[in-house]
Amino acid sequence: MCTRRASTVATLLAAAATAIVAAQTPGWLAAQRDAAPADAVPSRVRDPWLWQATVGQHPVGPASVLFFTAHTRYLESTGVVVGRAGGYRLLPISVGETHGMLSPDGRWYLRAGTGSLVDLRTGDERPAHRPGLRPLAWSQHGRQVLFTRDNDDTVITYGPDNQQLNDPSKPDDVLTVDPWNGAERVLPVGTFASHSAAAWSPDGSLLAVAGRVDPAAEASERERLVVVDPVGGGVRWQVELGEQRQLAGRGAWSPDGRRIAVLAYDGCATNRCADTAEMLRRSWRIEYLDAATGRPVGDATPVPGSAVELVAWRNGEPVVERQSQEPDHAKRHTVLAAVPAQGREQVLLTAPEGVSDVEVPGDLLVRAAYGGPEPRPSPFAAPPWWYATLAVPLPLFVLALVRRRRGSRHS
Repeated sequence: MCTRRASTVATLLAAAATAIVAAQTPGWLAAQRDAAPADAVPSRVRDPWLWQATVGQHPVGPASVLFFTAHTRYLESTGVVVGRAGGYRLLPISVGETHGMLSPDGRWYLRAGTGSLVDLRTGDERPAHRPGLRPLAWSQHGRQVLFTRDNDDTVITYGPDNQQLNDPSKPDDVLTVDPWNGAERVLPVGTFASHSAAAWSPDGSLLAVAGRVDPAAEASERERLVVVDPVGGGVRWQVELGEQRQLAGRGAWSPDGRRIAVLAYDGCATNRCADTAEMLRRSWRIEYLDAATGRPVGDATPVPGSAVELVAWRNGEPVVERQSQEPDHAKRHTVLAAVPAQGREQVLLTAPEGVSDVEVPGDLLVRAAYGGPEPRPSPFAAPPWWYATLAVPLPLFVLALVRRRRGSRHS
């Protein structure tokens, strides 16, 4: 009798120990399913498992790509980090928090508006700068980040005769911030009501900044582009982009420093589109400006689908993040594609349906390191609570099995 009890207790203890070990080592289990390490952008990424661990629970290391999707257990936009060893981890963001940016080496994720950095190697989060700033672009070496600061008043005040006492709309600032010590410096880029995009020149000596100049331009979506010297100060040149042209994004400056790319479209302006379907019928192209003068140069490059941003260049061809044109956002596909001036595009990265944004570290973009393996998320890379949930029934099942066997022996 004592022997049977001891055997039962030993079985239960062994089951519990197995569950505890499993809860603490999902990273090891996941390694059995992760792809081989590759210092390149994956050719394809997939939706994570609903129980996928977060970066904070089991860090995955520097990212090869980060994408945002609502197809997670959080049921809202969530970051999904794909590590360079192939593992998938969730990067939750708060409700109303906009998408942040990866550092050029893929190690850090800069949260937008919160003032913090997430270390993807350890999962730790640390303060980087004061909150309330929106990031526009990292410098190439990761030593500075370009931000925009909203200076508008949050409240309109009125006098006793109901007259408005203040103008809540004030020019915004562009500033560089050292993300490691929080040091700030406001840049003399001219007066803007808001800033939409910015790009560093390849050598880091100049900045291209675009945005809407005044509240009237905000309503009509007319933008201006300026090129400034962030060290010596002063605007080199500026051009009015109008309603249907915008700075192409963080990768807008060509690698040789001679051209700046602008995204342009034919179709309805955003505030005058009848519906989403009409907006999606726009036809997009990339136009080019002389980086020294701002004058148009060269022929335009057509972009299939809906262009989001020019992220980099490959062999002189722009690499664009673009989306397919389904009206249902949950069915749209996001890809990174090289778009030549003539001929068909080459898709470099394919994301699953419903992905709203894709981030790739700058070091991989500069090296044009595409064509990496297609890692699949491991079902074993789960948080401890998931293993604990599965482990709870195990001792009970073992106990029931033992009792059943004992009962059958007595019958």
